[in-house]
Amino acid sequence: MAKRAKTASTKKSATRSTKTKSTELSTSCVDVAFEDGIAWVTLNRPDKRNAMSPALNREMIGVMQALELDPRCRVLILTGAGTAFSSGMDLKEYFRERDGQDFITIRRIERDAEDWQWRMMRAFPKPTIAMVNGWCFGGAFAPVVGCDLAIAADDAVFGVSEVNWGIIPAGNVAKAVAETMSSRNAMYYLMTGETFTGKQAAEMGLVNKSVPKRSLKNATRRLAKNLLQKNSAVLMQAKHALKAVQAMDDWEMSADYLHAKGDQLKIMDTEDARAEGLTEFLDKKSFKPGLGHVSEKKK
Repeated sequence: MAKRAKTASTKKSATRSTKTKSTELSTSCVDVAFEDGIAWVTLNRPDKRNAMSPALNREMIGVMQALELDPRCRVLILTGAGTAFSSGMDLKEYFRERDGQDFITIRRIERDAEDWQWRMMRAFPKPTIAMVNGWCFGGAFAPVVGCDLAIAADDAVFGVSEVNWGIIPAGNVAKAVAETMSSRNAMYYLMTGETFTGKQAAEMGLVNKSVPKRSLKNATRRLAKNLLQKNSAVLMQAKHALKAVQAMDDWEMSADYLHAKGDQLKIMDTEDARAEGLTEFLDKKSFKPGLGHVSEKKK
């Protein structure tokens, strides 16, 4: 009897997801852990509500460059340690301590922040999800919108707070707000500096959805596992294509670009997901588009 119980317990633990910290990628300001194809990237300055300092920004550039090529990362989840996602740019280290420095140094500090928060995030070849677990202010809006998808806790607190202390929401924070929220909502929160909840953020389109905080990690993990079932080359081309055509006013140019992107995918996709999908739908009758996933080929 005891032996059977032990066997059942062993089987149960064998099927449980394993999350292991990556000691070679984690830094003083950023933690990285891997779990079954998911890279959990955690901004780790909880005593500063994960405020983004020049050091954190430099470290995030290195982390993202490494994860781009790391086969353990097929989906990236960005979150924050403790009670905050991020309180924005570190007022002391990012702003006050750069005052009086030469303009080249200042521009380098700004570029490091911009590089990972939206340039690298928007161009990242793998799916990215922002998991907003708490406070999210100012500069933190850039990486949230830079991620492909975002889920927030219902009671997360958002704020475009720059107006409250005498600056405008730069670093493309205003662009992030304008791209995801209606112009009226964006202008209201940008001008008043008032806060809003994760639930309101979902209603306004800043994040995809919000869930009770106790369910946040599981909901984000489920979304990541859904993406893991997709063909990685198709996902990369689809998300980059959408971002590109958003900036195109001309429909003919957009159509031509999308045809070219589709042709490029035929070369990139070594698994030939298109042929597999057609075979399973037309010949095997085992797949219905929109109602499930094409069976993934073994790698």
